[in-house]
Amino acid sequence: MDKLLKQATVATEQGDWLSVTQCLQQLPLDECSRNHSSQETKELPLGLAMALTVLEQGDFQARWDIAKVLPQWGESIVIPLIEILEDEEADLEQRWFAGRILGGFNTPDVIRTLVKLLDHSEDEELSAIAASALAAIGHSAVEALTDLLVKPESRLFASRALAQMHCAEVINPLLSVVHDPDVQVRVTAIAALSRFHDDRIVPVFLVALKDYAASVRKEAVIGLGLSASSQTDLDTLIYLQPLLYDLNLDVCQQAAIAIGRIGTDEAAEALFPVLRSPLTPVPLQITVIQVLARIETATALEYLHQALPTVAEDSILEIVRVFGRIETPNLKHQGAKILLDFFQSGHPSVDTMVIKQALAYSWGQLGIRDAMSALTQLQND
Repeated sequence: MDKLLKQATVATEQGDWLSVTQCLQQLPLDECSRNHSSQETKELPLGLAMALTVLEQGDFQARWDIAKVLPQWGESIVIPLIEILEDEEADLEQRWFAGRILGGFNTPDVIRTLVKLLDHSEDEELSAIAASALAAIGHSAVEALTDLLVKPESRLFASRALAQMHCAEVINPLLSVVHDPDVQVRVTAIAALSRFHDDRIVPVFLVALKDYAASVRKEAVIGLGLSASSQTDLDTLIYLQPLLYDLNLDVCQQAAIAIGRIGTDEAAEALFPVLRSPLTPVPLQITVIQVLARIETATALEYLHQALPTVAEDSILEIVRVFGRIETPNLKHQGAKILLDFFQSGHPSVDTMVIKQALAYSWGQLGIRDAMSALTQLQND
């Protein structure tokens, strides 16, 4: 052990941070614990002092490596790291690493320090690391973060920290900011609430579907779609269908995906007019095609059949491809027959190489013998 410390000391004097870290990594854990027990002396253990030197003087990689070693000294590192984090003249990257490491220590001093930083720091990177560290601490930090939601200047980072916690205690504080004037706060809260099942959350999604900010509508659609399977007394489709015609393409696509989660023929029926409309952008067409394919009912496949000759060529290609992924045995014949009808229809797209390749591959995936004659014809192409 003494040999390792001597080697680390020489490496520290030479600024060889990689060697310092390698030596400290080999220190026995019981030695770190013994150093920890001598904390009353106020003199840092030699190994810990050298590790903190690396954190102070090393480059990013050296700091990244030593950050993995520092926690082996236990709570001995808490006070030195708090001092670094609170030092406004310290290197910003060094303070960032200090905050990151502190997230592994659930102590009142650490929580107070991180909350204070989150509340007063004007640097977004430091606020973000404080939020992440508090999120890592978990339950104990919820109350402190909830208090920060009262202040507009700290509300966004506090809500982001709460959003990273997967515990039911965050539901009430997040519900308190779903109507916040700041769009990012609303987005953060609604996106986080999507993870939970609580009777109070779905009504929040329904209100947010009409939010003026597209990013909020998008998260509300996602949340409502995720909760669709658990809602027995709510006709989710009624609320989601209008969003298929939203002015924002992302919202439209998420509405299609959410409707697909319902997985019924009624859901497929709601999607079909969007697919066949000549005004529908190709990216939305492709999303609807993928969703109808995932619904995978005879009705959904028939809607794809009807749309096949009318949509853009990129969308035709996607329909051909998704038919090849049909998994329900009694629907594979339907899919193969639809592709055969299209192949024999004389549609101009059938003459393009990429469509021919996709047809051949899909028939191969389906494994239906009815397609053998078409494959033989393509073989001679």
